[in-house]
Amino acid sequence: MKSEQLKIPQATAKRLPLYYRFLENLHASGKQRVSSTELSQAVKVDSATIRRDFSYFGALGKKGYGYNVQYLLSFFRETLDQDERTNVILVGVGNLGTALLQYNFSKSNNTVITHAFDVDDIKVGSKVGDVPVYHWDELQTVGLKSASIAVLTVPASQAQKSAEKLVEAGINGILNFTPVRLSVPEHIRVHHIDLAIELQALVYFLKHYPL
Repeated sequence: MKSEQLKIPQATAKRLPLYYRFLENLHASGKQRVSSTELSQAVKVDSATIRRDFSYFGALGKKGYGYNVQYLLSFFRETLDQDERTNVILVGVGNLGTALLQYNFSKSNNTVITHAFDVDDIKVGSKVGDVPVYHWDELQTVGLKSASIAVLTVPASQAQKSAEKLVEAGINGILNFTPVRLSVPEHIRVHHIDLAIELQALVYFLKHYPL
């Protein structure tokens, strides 16, 4: 399975969690099967793209029947390693960082923020959303419980230095909420989430590409 996953397009890989979330909801409601058209309407991805995404994993459904919800859910749970816990740390306990800690992937049983770090002595030693806050200088000494991913919500001026320190600590993936495009080694994966850019893009599309 792992070798197969490496061959699928990155765009497909990014859509898999979206499919999984919807399938969880379907299963919870007692629905036993779903068509690509129903999936398309729910996740706002055209049905042809869904069928192409699913085709990378072999015959997941039957023509005229659709997809078995329980089977798809089990398949994508294994594909997305949903049975394995992923420990995450957060760096920067400001307004955004605090909100993320309080949320703490509450709809996911396998992804948990275990540690938070900040330089503010007032915040250090406290807990936010049951997550303990440590001083940034303790990154190398605190047991990170095999955390491999960091959420970065520090001020832009501290982003690059913070990323470098995270790499030194053994972090392999960074979810970057800062506007800085980080310079990291090739083996480190960074996903950028710039809320300001997304908002500007939304405003532009509303003005120039009305639905």
